[in-house]
Amino acid sequence: MDERSGKGHARLHLDPKVRQEARTRLLSVRGHVEGLLRMLEDESVYCVDVLKQIKAVQGALDRVGEMVLRAHLRDHVATAHERGDVEEIVEELMEALKYR
Repeated sequence: MDERSGKGHARLHLDPKVRQEARTRLLSVRGHVEGLLRMLEDESVYCVDVLKQIKAVQGALDRVGEMVLRAHLRDHVATAHERGDVEEIVEELMEALKYR
């Protein structure tokens, strides 16, 4: 099983330090989303306050995505030529980023 995309290869993995940092950040995001749910259960909460919290969650998710993308570029894209899988890596990244 491909650890990159679930399709057959098992050679590329997310750096363990990046994996742990992303996990830690996502646990924090989960806490913020749970807080948002509690806010929505409270009829007295102002809609702009909810919007601000949603924006904060989106920003946190964007930062996690940037961290994982940076690790992928550094650890896998930059070395694709050496492995001989440039086209596969480019297509995979284009699909992940939806630039096709």
